[in-house]
This record gives sequence, C-alpha cells and structure tokens, in this order.
Amino acid sequence: MAVIQPFFAVRPLAELAAQVASLPYDVMNTAEAKAMATGNPYSFLHVSRAEIDLPEGTDEHSQAVYDKANENFRQLISSGTLFQEEKPCYYIYAQTMNGRRQIGLVASSSVEDYFNKVIKKHEFTRPEKEEDRIRHMETLSAHVGPIFLTYPKNNLIDSVVTNIVNSETPVYDFTPEDGVRHTVWLMNKEEDIALVTTTFQEQIPFTYIADGHHRTASAAKLGQRLKAQNPKHTGKEEYNFFLSVLFPDEQLAIMDYNRLVKDLNGHSEEEFLNAIAEKFELAKSNLFEVKPNKLHQFGMYLNGQWYQLSAKAENIKTDPIGVLDVTILQENVLAPLLGINDPRTDKRIDFVGGIRGLQELERRVNKGEAAVAFTLYPVSLKQLMDIADSGNVMPPKSTWFEPKLRDGLFSHLF
Repeated sequence: MAVIQPFFAVRPLAELAAQVASLPYDVMNTAEAKAMATGNPYSFLHVSRAEIDLPEGTDEHSQAVYDKANENFRQLISSGTLFQEEKPCYYIYAQTMNGRRQIGLVASSSVEDYFNKVIKKHEFTRPEKEEDRIRHMETLSAHVGPIFLTYPKNNLIDSVVTNIVNSETPVYDFTPEDGVRHTVWLMNKEEDIALVTTTFQEQIPFTYIADGHHRTASAAKLGQRLKAQNPKHTGKEEYNFFLSVLFPDEQLAIMDYNRLVKDLNGHSEEEFLNAIAEKFELAKSNLFEVKPNKLHQFGMYLNGQWYQLSAKAENIKTDPIGVLDVTILQENVLAPLLGINDPRTDKRIDFVGGIRGLQELERRVNKGEAAVAFTLYPVSLKQLMDIADSGNVMPPKSTWFEPKLRDGLFSHLF
C-alpha cells in the first residue's frame, strides 16, 4: 500500500508566490529560462536553471551551476521570500486550464515504495539525466521539483479535499501569463492529516508516475545513497521521502505528443508517400481537419500538405504496447522508412507537446527544421496504468501532461 506523509514545506510568502513559481526546469532551454526570469529576482528558475546567472556558455551540468543553485535557494530563504512551515502539513493544489480543473494532494512519498513497485512507472530513464538531478538535489539538500503522481480515485480522500476547498481560504491563488490558474489550500488539521495518511496506507495499493520519471529515480537513488552513508539510519529521515503531488486518476487528461523528423532518409517524396500508403489509408487534409480524433488515426505534414493517415487493421496489434499509436508509428514508419530505431537517442527526431498546437509542427517544417511531422491521438490514462500494471514501459515520449506543476511553491528539505 502507498506510504505518504506530511512535511515541513519551504514555500513562498503569499504576496510573492506568483513571482516565485516557475515552469519545470525540463520544459525549456537555457535561453528560454533566462528570458522568463529576466527582471524577476524571485523566479525559482534562479534555482532550477541556475546557469542563467552565470557567464554565457557555462556548462549547465558543471558543479558551478549546482553551487549557484544552492546559493540562490539559500538567498530566497534568508531574505524571507521563502519560509519553512512550523509543522508538517499536506497541501491541496488545484490547477485550472481551459475550464478544466484538477486537484492534487501535495505530500512526501516513500522512496521505498519506488523500489518495491508500489510506485509504478511507464518509462525508461537515462543515467545522465538521473545524475544531473541527483547532483542538483544533493547540493541543495532538498527536493525542489514536485513529482506528478496519480492514484485510483478514492471517495474518502475526495471528501476531505472537497471539504477544505469549499470551506477554507486558499493560501495561494494566482494566474500567470499562460492562463493556468494555480490555487493552494493548507491541510493542517491533525484529524484530516491522519485520515488521508491512513487511507493511502490502507486503500491505495499503487500510485503511478504521470510525469517526472527522472526526478523520481534520482530522488530514490539519492535516498539510497544517503541511507548507506548514515550508520544511524532509522527510516524516518526526510531523505526517505520525496516531494510529490498526487492526483486522482479521473481528473487527469493526457495531451498528444507529436513527432518531427529532419529528413526522409534518402527517399523521394513520391517514394515516401507510396510506402506510407502500404501501411495506412492516406488522404489529403488541412490544418483544421487533420487533428486525430480517435485511436489509430494520425496526421502528417509534408512539403506544405497535410495528410490524414488511418492504420490498416493488419498493422494494429492487441498487446498493451503494440496497440499504442506511438508503437504503430514507430514500427511502420519511423524505423523501417526513416531509419529511426531508437527515438530516445536518435538526433534526427524531435518531439513537440500538443500544448504547442499543430501550427508549431507546420512552422518548423516550413522553416526547413524538419522534413515531415506526425501528429498522434493522445494515450489514455487507462492505457498508461495498464502498461505500468503489466510491468512494461511505453515507447519514449508517449505522454504529455498539461498543465505542468509549478516549481518553487513547495520544497522539501532533507
């Protein structure tokens, strides 16, 4: 069963929360982060992307960057921009985007649950990305990027959360330029904390990583390392838990995660279209009609023309991995036609979250940054959980969750 606990959060003053809160470190590059933080000394990007405060060209994985992140983090605390809660609490974190709201529980989740598979994953991780986050966390002695988990809906937990949302004043409530509203309530009553903690331990058999596989793996491995280094380890130390936000599954939505490929692997346009037609029903379309609206339907943009593709029945498998549209595209187009056998490492493929819209795909192909773009129907949360339950992993870049959790609203010291 899932083990969570309240924690002594480090969080911003209410009047500065909107300025502190930033998008996650891994949805932008250094130049974008620098532009976002310009003129805002409170931005948490000074912690999560500290290279923006060092000379241009500084290796973002150098120790100087981690040390600068720690310096900036401690400065936010010492200046009073961030403060530590006086008692361990849970928090309720609501995000509202385009009229849809999802409400999660901010808690610390057990590292042991990651290793004993109570926390289930659906992606592989890359060692170099894990090491980057381990060094960042270890230098700060803190988890500063919340991990996005989901769990099967539970009426008892819902009732506690709903009661607080409907009856209490939020500690934060702001809407940044992207239009996503962020609202946070404090859960500090002992009876509420005890009920939620016990319900997870008795009624929630598994939680699932929705977003943040590398952060989860890094926090878990760092916890193991610190355990090995501590001869007086008891299991109650804060390094045995990591910062998380847990959402009931029924509230979440997955967006499409689309593909751009830089060239046609030596094929002429005619040869490529003929090869596609062998595997898919192919029809010309346009930007306004091409977005897939069901499984096994794809959009393709090539040389100024949109096409709608429908996978032929003989190319659709029934196993949990084979039935995924990312698998169908990989096995019928990306590998055999375009020579992309490992999309995790191949530099000829790029991935674009659906939040950017099909216009972004069109723009990049028109600019010559890619030769062809593919749009996919989003993976369902049920598919994600089924694959995690089966012990399998999805192909890389299968899911894109929006809205993103903001960094800086909560930090967990260990």
